Amino acid sequence: MNTRYHKYYFIIGFSILTLTACVSRKYERPAVNSNDLYRDNTTGDSTTIASLPWKNLFADAALQALIQQGINENLDLKQAIERIKIAEATLLQSKGALLPSLTADLSVTDAKQSRAALNFPPGININTETQTYKAQLSTSWEADIWGKLSSAKRSAYASLLQSDAAKRAVQTQLIANIANGYYNLLALDKQLAITEQTIRIRQTDVETMKSLKEGAVVNGAAVVQSEANLYAAQVTLPDLKRNIRETENALSILLGKGPGKIERGTIDQQTVYSNLQTGVSAQLLQNRPDVQAAEFAFRAAFENKNVARSYFYPALTLTANGGLSSLSLKNFFDNSVFYNLIGGITQPIFNKGQNKARLKTAEAQKQIAFYSFQQTLLTSGQEVSNALYAYQTAAEKETTRAMQVASLTKAVDYTKELLRYSSATNYTDVLTSEQSLLAAQLSGINDRLQKLQSVVNLYRALGGGWKE
Repeated sequence: MNTRYHKYYFIIGFSILTLTACVSRKYERPAVNSNDLYRDNTTGDSTTIASLPWKNLFADAALQALIQQGINENLDLKQAIERIKIAEATLLQSKGALLPSLTADLSVTDAKQSRAALNFPPGININTETQTYKAQLSTSWEADIWGKLSSAKRSAYASLLQSDAAKRAVQTQLIANIANGYYNLLALDKQLAITEQTIRIRQTDVETMKSLKEGAVVNGAAVVQSEANLYAAQVTLPDLKRNIRETENALSILLGKGPGKIERGTIDQQTVYSNLQTGVSAQLLQNRPDVQAAEFAFRAAFENKNVARSYFYPALTLTANGGLSSLSLKNFFDNSVFYNLIGGITQPIFNKGQNKARLKTAEAQKQIAFYSFQQTLLTSGQEVSNALYAYQTAAEKETTRAMQVASLTKAVDYTKELLRYSSATNYTDVLTSEQSLLAAQLSGINDRLQKLQSVVNLYRALGGGWKE
């Protein structure tokens, strides 16, 4: 007899497990395009600068201090950490759903009825007031036959991982923003220094033109033109100083403090990291926090669809309560025990289309999460390609720009000499050469800035900045 029952139990258990596997499906990473995402890059080397700790990439001590302060104090990063705590609480709650609930209840009930209500004859003294003392424990447990609660727990866990990845994505973006802002500040400092030097040279030019006019070498137009050339340089100073102030203020916000001065070095002191190894694009799945977050979002949506599917199947719930109950407090522990146990199966038959709508919604949300995952991966490949090409073009411009500045410097010197000692030229030629030289010098600083920032952008695009 026992053997036969055991066989029945085994068949029932095996059937439930089989049906559960059909309802609650196991997650597998979807087929996404993760190969050949870098344009014109066919390397098979898996070495990537994304594996570098950020302190190894940025050698400037002042920049390192700013980045560390940002990691410690940035308010966006602190918000991301708090969202992780929310996800942890949700996961803990979903785990608790697998366990039975337990509540305790202590109560005293006082009941009183009139003699008229009890239909007793007048004159009969009957005590119609009673007190009931009760203490009980109640429990309820839903058997996770179809994996609904387990899928909900896995969804909550995926959401926790998504929150953690999102926090790391905030950190990588924060590091890039601080570094780019810092380099931009250094570039503005250099442009300000070049402009101030140009102003001093043009002030000397004005005095020279006045002396040449007195010697009848040039006319009054040359003097006026030299003064206008001086003013043209001076008028750019306020905007440069404003840009420096605004960049300092923006960096201060990233550091989690009020606007203020930023301690810094100079752009000439910066060493551009040149060993720009990208690895293979499939590594973005492991290195880019935002790509990881997108996959975890898809995983949560996948589990939510499992949950939605389980609503079409019966739910088994066990409830029980027991305790002590007595009409007299002194006899509370004497023969006052009670208990009951209820097991129930609820099978949805007609639910106003809610179950179908829930499943259809979950399927659409899963598909949206998949498209977002693929889009994030494609965008990351685009960012790597753009940063690489920006570095290459900056390097090309840097070489050519140096030759341009050297030629324009000679042109300025030659035209000034010709103006001073011969009539083969006029001040318009000097003016044109000086304006072209200043523009080339300022553009050279922008070339240097582009090179520095392209390394930062490539590092972030590859997923660097969150590994210690």
